[in-house]
Amino acid sequence: MTGRLAVVGAGLMGSGIAQEAARAGWQVTLRDLDTPAVDRGLAAIRGSLDRFVTKERITAADAADALGRITTTTDLADAVADADVVVEAVFERLDVKQDVFRTLDRVCKPAAVLATNTSAIPVTQIAAVTSRPESVIGTHFFSPVPMMPLCELVRGHRTSDATLATARAFAEALGKTCIVVERDIAGFVTTRLITALVVEAVKLVESGVVSAADLDTACRLGFGHAMGPLATADLTGVDVLLHAARNIHTDSGDPKFFPPELMQRMVVAGELGRKSGKGFYDY
Repeated sequence: MTGRLAVVGAGLMGSGIAQEAARAGWQVTLRDLDTPAVDRGLAAIRGSLDRFVTKERITAADAADALGRITTTTDLADAVADADVVVEAVFERLDVKQDVFRTLDRVCKPAAVLATNTSAIPVTQIAAVTSRPESVIGTHFFSPVPMMPLCELVRGHRTSDATLATARAFAEALGKTCIVVERDIAGFVTTRLITALVVEAVKLVESGVVSAADLDTACRLGFGHAMGPLATADLTGVDVLLHAARNIHTDSGDPKFFPPELMQRMVVAGELGRKSGKGFYDY
């Protein structure tokens, strides 16, 4: 499956999705709020493709072809007008995503699939601001998108079978294996599981029961995890998981998702993980 894709948001997730779609033959428009943000996204794609070439996973010609399929813009209406699939990958906050989807509803062609890359916000809440909730679906890719093989497809309350089928075909065209979340709850499956694990891990470290390094070692060697939960938090972003915990707690009322004080203090202090140089570990 190929076609025209618009990616709204040129950050880590959006640029990764755009890169993999372009590699798979899609014509991609990458949009962000201003030119510097778009330029950073395109530079990230170029750097990622260069690393693939260096490692001989793709050829230089393949990389050039992929870059040639990507155009950039700061005009949202222009980016999405002709798209067959739109993937929103903006900041993980409901009001921000709803603002994007109000515009998508107004300017996208009737047959377009409107996807959100949210990791924790119920898709039904995002779809509710549109006149076409049957066309809205969650396509939760994982970071870094070029390396992670999973895509979590999330049905909103009114997502149609046709929309799900198109979203699956799109994700599989990017080489992803899909799971389907049939009931739209905050955090879905994967984010709900990792958030519960991270929250409990942080509580154990916060209360002095164990060090961060030893906790992660226990999960790697005792449970066979490729990466411990606190190293995962640093990779994902402590701020991202804090937002996820808050969203799930607000939606479910389940106290196990209430974020520990240590997570909140780290975010206030700018200790966000790898992207800031310090989180549960120093980088």
